[in-house]
Amino acid sequence: MPGFELLYQAAALCLTYPDDDFRARLPLLREAAPQLREFADHAAVTPPGELAAHYLQVFESTEGDSLYLSHWRGISQEHFQELYSSHGLELTGGELPDFLPAVLELAARTGNTDVLTEHRADLERLGSRLAGRGTPYASVVEAVHATLPPGPATG
Repeated sequence: MPGFELLYQAAALCLTYPDDDFRARLPLLREAAPQLREFADHAAVTPPGELAAHYLQVFESTEGDSLYLSHWRGISQEHFQELYSSHGLELTGGELPDFLPAVLELAARTGNTDVLTEHRADLERLGSRLAGRGTPYASVVEAVHATLPPGPATG
């Protein structure tokens, strides 16, 4: 899916822990990826500590939703690592290779959306769960999901 690289990079930023660098990039993020303005506007007016606590509650608590794609389906970490290696990329920073923001950065840097497309149904499920919880992170996952080609009909 050419043309969505900027959105994927911006979505990766939105789905990482909201530190000071994140806050500094919000104005640029808002302008660069209009699909993410709802989230960017929310993040801009939410106090930093509250936004960080919300992130931890949504994604890192025991009742949270996982940003690790292997959580949704039993695909090995090696599968993801091979994908990075095949593009001459190496993960840094200690995250596992199936971490959605890392996968989004991979897609942004290479234009390869295969892994996102493979996990289309998982992204849809994650977006629905986040929407059901009323979190603004839902709009980020939904924006990414909307870029992917339709999946096979299920019944």
